[in-house]
Amino acid sequence: MRAAVFYGNKEIRVEDRSVRPIKPDEILIDVKAAGICGTDIHLYNGFGGATDCEPPIVLGHELAGVVVRTGSAVKNFKAGDRVCVDPNVMCGGCEMCRKGDVQFCDSMYATGVNFDGGFEEQCIVLEKQAFLLADSVSFEAGAMCEPLACALHGFDISNVKLGSQVLIIGGGTIGMIMLQLCKNAGAAKIAVSEPDVVKHNLALELGADCVIDPVHQDVERELKDAGVTHLDVVIECVGRPATMEDAVRYAGRGATVMLFGLGTSEDVMKLAPFELFRKELTIRTSYVNPLTQGRSVALLNAGMINLDKLVAEIIPLEKLGTALQAPSQAGKVIVRP
Repeated sequence: MRAAVFYGNKEIRVEDRSVRPIKPDEILIDVKAAGICGTDIHLYNGFGGATDCEPPIVLGHELAGVVVRTGSAVKNFKAGDRVCVDPNVMCGGCEMCRKGDVQFCDSMYATGVNFDGGFEEQCIVLEKQAFLLADSVSFEAGAMCEPLACALHGFDISNVKLGSQVLIIGGGTIGMIMLQLCKNAGAAKIAVSEPDVVKHNLALELGADCVIDPVHQDVERELKDAGVTHLDVVIECVGRPATMEDAVRYAGRGATVMLFGLGTSEDVMKLAPFELFRKELTIRTSYVNPLTQGRSVALLNAGMINLDKLVAEIIPLEKLGTALQAPSQAGKVIVRP
């Protein structure tokens, strides 16, 4: 099979590799789609991910495909099944796992970070990592079930309620997913702040009540004109200190601020403690996708989330290095091995 191998130092090589024999609790998947994530870009540029990555490795932790072969102990899947993958594997026995906070597992590892992932023609995962996709779900959408699962965890702790008024900062893939989750949850008003006007129509199509260009418009004035009287929740999906500071500034009294966007380890944001005190803000962050992949697949299989509209480009393995060097700003890039 062909695989795009990451050797560190921004080096990707497409190589021919043999497929190792699968173990009793594993399945072999023909990869039909693998998404490029911000974590892949971070790793490519020498920054850390959720777990440590040691090249050479095949990146790609967002993947979907068809089961080719199953191990002797596999009970829930058969050849021909359409599946997506939860890349994260927790030990189940450490203190954090036993408390139910599995995202903080002391020995978590991930497909596409610690073991070869989806940027190859065939990928081996544990049976417990796979989830069945409905025939109506595209492989591209299936590959995006992992970022949906991550967003769902962040959404769960964002305190969005029926009737909430919400501002989403950033109209990229995660912002558009958060928008749909808020809409499904019954938010009364949803505003999206996004400087790329090309994305405005899509945000409106997916349920936004107003879309604001923060570069050329006054965000607070536009919110007021749109009938947003009080922001109960602000979800930051950019990962830059400036937009994180904006999230705190725009939040209403008693609001929850979800800092979902992933910055670098060197980023520092400025916070005024008096402003936090005066507004009695709750500031939350979100880490990976603890036990949310199954719910995400259920949403996708039920047609409650549209991920296909978030795909900007589909590329072959040979273009992966170029895509990691110059990340698309238009939406999700999918690799088709």
